[in-house]
Amino acid sequence: MLDNNSFLRYSRQLLLDEIGLNGQTLLSCSTVLVVGLGGLGSPAVLYLAAAGIGKLIIADNDKLNITNLQRQILYNTNEIGKLKVNLAQKKLVNLNPDGCYISLKDKINNSYLDKYVKDVNLVLDCSDNMITRYNINSACVRHNKPLISASATGFDGQIIRILPPWENGCYSCLFPDLNKKTIDDKNCSSFGILGPVVGLMGTLQALEAIKFLCNITTPMSSNQGTLWLFNGKYLTWKNLQLSKNPLCPVCA
Repeated sequence: MLDNNSFLRYSRQLLLDEIGLNGQTLLSCSTVLVVGLGGLGSPAVLYLAAAGIGKLIIADNDKLNITNLQRQILYNTNEIGKLKVNLAQKKLVNLNPDGCYISLKDKINNSYLDKYVKDVNLVLDCSDNMITRYNINSACVRHNKPLISASATGFDGQIIRILPPWENGCYSCLFPDLNKKTIDDKNCSSFGILGPVVGLMGTLQALEAIKFLCNITTPMSSNQGTLWLFNGKYLTWKNLQLSKNPLCPVCA
């Protein structure tokens, strides 16, 4: 049950018919793993913590760099050189002390993911490299866990919900290993990124996470495996339907 302070804190969400007391209770009982606390993860974890997610497991092994500050709104200039995950944990506690925040500062690998993915309700891939994305996807398939993945470069962003039982495939069906090097070459450090674009995609990850955890059905949730493509220059959206690869080494 929510106490008086919680009713006040979440009052604007509780007014929504799609959430209400039942949805807020679902959020407070949920555990979400967020991998990556950069341009995507910064707004995602802030909105998830503010919304009342019961347990947030946040993972990142990077230290804050001055080049991050143009888009990673979770941090301040005087925090350069410090571990992002430690900074994030303190700020989430200050934002909403009702939540439980577990910080993981070791480099993400398969055994590490297996330890945590198996016990969560949802995984958000906010990472910035393909190796980590493949590992996250594989762990989600192994443990039958839903995944919301997003990315952005330049003025362009993309987001996809990949859910069991993988009828429309998984992340490896979307980006086969053969294309890994080509995709890895296209990142923020080589192609650049506009801060609001990556911030928008991270915010949408939080939105889709809340909708998923509250069982809110939308066209995006009913069309599983739809890749949504955003063009920030022209404010346009396109979507592509992911098809399962019958030879996929991960989900087939």
